[in-house]
Amino acid sequence: MTAMLSHVVLHSCWTQPGELSELGTDRSFGMRNFRYIEDIKEAVERECPGVVSCAEILVLSARDGIVAENHNESLNVVPDRFASIGIDTPGLVALLGAHCVGRIHCMKLVHRLYPEVDPAFPTDHLEHMLKKYPDSIPDPKAVQHVRNDRGTPMKLDNNHYRNILDNKGLLLVDHQLPNDKRTKPHVKKMAKNQDYFKELSRAITILSENNPLTGSKRVIRK
Repeated sequence: MTAMLSHVVLHSCWTQPGELSELGTDRSFGMRNFRYIEDIKEAVERECPGVVSCAEILVLSARDGIVAENHNESLNVVPDRFASIGIDTPGLVALLGAHCVGRIHCMKLVHRLYPEVDPAFPTDHLEHMLKKYPDSIPDPKAVQHVRNDRGTPMKLDNNHYRNILDNKGLLLVDHQLPNDKRTKPHVKKMAKNQDYFKELSRAITILSENNPLTGSKRVIRK
């Protein structure tokens, strides 16, 4: 559930679509537990009708549960995008650490397998991935996935940073983090202890306060 909440909060704060529009996007295919947002909203409405928005529920739930950026984008563009809303490099690295929970759809990794295998692709995943996707045009609606963190896949911790330092980053941006001079020092620092949660909470606060809807643009769904 943490993965779903983090995903929706990031996309909602970035593009302002709201959680309902996230239900129908391809990037949300396979995401589960959206029903809990409805359950929480119904419970809140019974106690405080017309007061608490779904956006507020999402942010608080994600906070208590703890990009999705385009997973195929590289560090050539991602830092500037985050910087545009006030998130610095340590904050970026901390946010990408949330990749340690949840799953990655294999569709997001095919470009590292075809037409030729990326020589930097983690060898312990390679055989498994090639069996799942024997060709370069997979079914986009096939529920096929891998865990980004095979050690503690359901726990938000700093194991992700140790993995990518050990060349086990599956997503392109994760593979690049420890190899970029801007982000490498922060990856190494966050791999040493759990203090990265301080950076993560700071970055999430900035993200969740980005360009909020106010006045007539703000709608509290009943």
